[in-house]
Amino acid sequence: MESRPRHYFFFLVLLLPASLSSSSNPNPRRAYPRNLFRSAESLIRDLNLLPGIQQLGAEIEVKDPLSPRLVERRLDLRILGESGSEIPVEQLGHHAGYYRLEHTHAAKMFYFFFESRGSSSDPVVIWLSGGPGCSSELALFYENGPFKIADNMSLIWNDYGWDKVSNIIFVDQPTGTGFSYSTDIRDLRYGEKGVSDDLYDFLQAFFKEHSHFLKNDFYITGESYAGHYIPAAAERIYRGNKEKEGLQLNLKGFAIGNGLTDPAIQYGAYADYALEMGIISQRAHTSITKIYPLCELGIKLCGSSGVISCAASYVVCNSIFTSILLLAGNINYYDIRKECEGSLCYDFSNMEKFLNQDSVRNALGVGNRKFVSCSPLVYEAMVTDWMKNFEVGIPALLEDGIQLLIYAGEYDLICNWLGNVRWVNSMEWSGSQLFNEAPLAPFTVDSKEAGVLKTSGPLSFLKMLDAGHMVPMDQPKAALEMLRRWMKGSLIEEQYITAAAVM
Repeated sequence: MESRPRHYFFFLVLLLPASLSSSSNPNPRRAYPRNLFRSAESLIRDLNLLPGIQQLGAEIEVKDPLSPRLVERRLDLRILGESGSEIPVEQLGHHAGYYRLEHTHAAKMFYFFFESRGSSSDPVVIWLSGGPGCSSELALFYENGPFKIADNMSLIWNDYGWDKVSNIIFVDQPTGTGFSYSTDIRDLRYGEKGVSDDLYDFLQAFFKEHSHFLKNDFYITGESYAGHYIPAAAERIYRGNKEKEGLQLNLKGFAIGNGLTDPAIQYGAYADYALEMGIISQRAHTSITKIYPLCELGIKLCGSSGVISCAASYVVCNSIFTSILLLAGNINYYDIRKECEGSLCYDFSNMEKFLNQDSVRNALGVGNRKFVSCSPLVYEAMVTDWMKNFEVGIPALLEDGIQLLIYAGEYDLICNWLGNVRWVNSMEWSGSQLFNEAPLAPFTVDSKEAGVLKTSGPLSFLKMLDAGHMVPMDQPKAALEMLRRWMKGSLIEEQYITAAAVM
């Protein structure tokens, strides 16, 4: 009897793509694909921000065993406006570099590093964008980096860049993302073990190069599919510290914005969120929720190491999201208040124009390598990683006092706040009861409500108001305040803490 649900699951998997692709659809771009791997270009938009094709590498490179693994250059970029820093502009440390990944055949990981506009003693923060396969330069230029790109290709200081309160790293990962590359196809990563091991090796080399930052507090941040990357990386660093593998990284916390972490719970929230926000009708909600038990079964069969069942559950579960889009019209599923403009929902073309200029490539040390925002090759390689649950490793980190912040913009559909708050509330750890009983509180910035906060011990959840998938882009000031306060130990506005103490 136990085998019957499995057979039923795989039988329906065979039927489902054909039935969905034959349904009427005014927008062919969102039609459900007939073939799993051909699905990358259409479904890449689910958690990616830009499609595009990036090969791992075209030229053959000769390894020099005597060459340094990490090669970094100082950037001298002309940035318009005032930096808002007491440190002279010429002394602000802006860097770009490549790290030749230690446990690979020929992989090189590209990164930016911006020293703080505040103080060198500020925490070190690493930012990971999602996809899988999308470059962190998306965040650098459109969300929380030191500067933005004007239409005339000039750089303009970002008044709310996260480098105002931290020394921040933006890294292109996994291999094949952005400017990171390999000349050996064997360096593609298919799951979080390879991804987290590469990040750990990179951070070991980075802090060896920048040893004066080793004592600083260290935080991992990111959004979207980084809801997988971040817990895996935090666990890898935590384990490396415990086992004294290398340099002891001063890991204090990790933050996930609009992430995909526990798919079984989050996919169950899609129809509920869509109904609540008026995207679908009650009748459609009833119909779409009938898909979920099959999705849930697929994720259960996927477990932590499945391959065929993980790929099958990817197809089934994403049909929930696709079904909503078929009914929703031309919405931007990263921000349902907006229409999807063109094939990308956002226009990020200035970034590709800027990074593909010869002068910029020369300054970055990437040679003639073309920059592509998101890599379908990396996306396809990670398909069987998609439905795995990365909530499971978090409780051990919380128990040891590692801080966790989950935040989500209220108008994002693809990784909506409802699915995120549900998995956070359901997580079992010693402080779960206290967290679930904690009252909701306003998250205020300049005495105005910018979000709704729930916090207890090392765990915090923040629903950010008036924001979509990319919170630092939609609410830059509130996002910067969120980071600053969280790293200082309290998300509550300081004046309210003072008032409460007086009372």
